[in-house]
Amino acid sequence: MASVKDLKKDINFLASELLTEAYVKQLLIEDVDQEKIAQTMVDAITYQNELIARTNHPDGKDNPKMVKAYYKKLRKDMMEKFVSISESINEI
Repeated sequence: MASVKDLKKDINFLASELLTEAYVKQLLIEDVDQEKIAQTMVDAITYQNELIARTNHPDGKDNPKMVKAYYKKLRKDMMEKFVSISESINEI
């Protein structure tokens, strides 16, 4: 299993990539809805903070199987949400 440190790095990297994508779109495309882009950026940052908090406090600290399942679910949730945020940026 990857370390918690690596998971946090992945979370921060993906969130920063989404923010960069939204910012570039905001700067390069003139007819883009500024409020929707700003809200999407806020959603990405909020979700990043939520994931970091979830990473710091796993369920079942004494049971390695529960911890592994917890982090597996967290990584799955992370990918699903970041993909949906990316799709919403592309739709704007």
